[in-house]
Amino acid sequence: MDQDSHCTAERELLEAVNRITTFSTTSPTDEEQNQPKAEISCQVRKENPEKDDLQDSRASLSPNSSMTTKELQEYWRNEKCQCRQVKLLFEISSTRIVEHHLSKYVMYKIIILQTGSFDSNKSVIERRYSDFEKLHRNLLEEFSEEMEDVTFPKKTLTGNFTEEIINERKLAFKDYLRLLYSMKYVRRSRKFIDFLTRPELQEAYGCLRGGQYTKALEILLEVIGLQERLTKGNPVSVVPTLCAIVVCHKDLKNAASAFEYGEKALSCLRVHTSHRYYMPLLETMVTLAYELGKDFLSLQEKLEEWKAKKDPVRVFTLKELAVREYVQ
Repeated sequence: MDQDSHCTAERELLEAVNRITTFSTTSPTDEEQNQPKAEISCQVRKENPEKDDLQDSRASLSPNSSMTTKELQEYWRNEKCQCRQVKLLFEISSTRIVEHHLSKYVMYKIIILQTGSFDSNKSVIERRYSDFEKLHRNLLEEFSEEMEDVTFPKKTLTGNFTEEIINERKLAFKDYLRLLYSMKYVRRSRKFIDFLTRPELQEAYGCLRGGQYTKALEILLEVIGLQERLTKGNPVSVVPTLCAIVVCHKDLKNAASAFEYGEKALSCLRVHTSHRYYMPLLETMVTLAYELGKDFLSLQEKLEEWKAKKDPVRVFTLKELAVREYVQ
């Protein structure tokens, strides 16, 4: 009986390992089919925790298993991080030393590229050491387990502005961003996305409030591409930025461009008609469609239908909503 139990245990372990390997490996060679299956594998694990628990228990229940519970948990954690191919690449191309009144700091120029884009979709931002430090501190509060093995370059008492230290930090911050982006839940977090987009959005909305529509539009168009790539799966999150672009184009008398971005925003809100931007956007789109000689009646019908369902309350215009974003 002992020998039979031993054989059975080994057989169960081999089956569990085979299931893990088969489950996490993508076999098709077609790149377009590869990605969805990787996504599905992540989704199945998340939606069926009981199945994962059962596999873990089968492997750990056997007294002859060579994988401990801790090792299995570590395996699954690594699988969770690696189940999706990296879509964005981070490079720190250069630095500059800034002296402002009594402060002195280094700005790191970060280039964010989409895989295989040949620079056509790159975004460029600048951040200083304290920005990275704040991001790390904020992420530790929410993702302490995921971040336990992530190292962060420490401050030094002297030599922070030497070429050697600056070059070391360039490499360290590049690896740091790459590692953060490889973690599914971290890269989708509000804190990570804000680190990459919020300073530019604050500047853009400040320009919009000051009537500097050309400058605001220039910044917003730079940010929206990165925002869309960072928030795939949650298109509603980019609606305020799209609507701010509509406002800028409209005030600059670019009705056709305003309508184009308005259509993008409406498509994001197709099933989110209770969103605060929905009715003001519809009102603006009716005006733009009429001005451009487009079909405004269908938009007008949607607007009237929405008004009939809602209580009569004070609703801001699209521009009024936009100027309220990112107010300190």
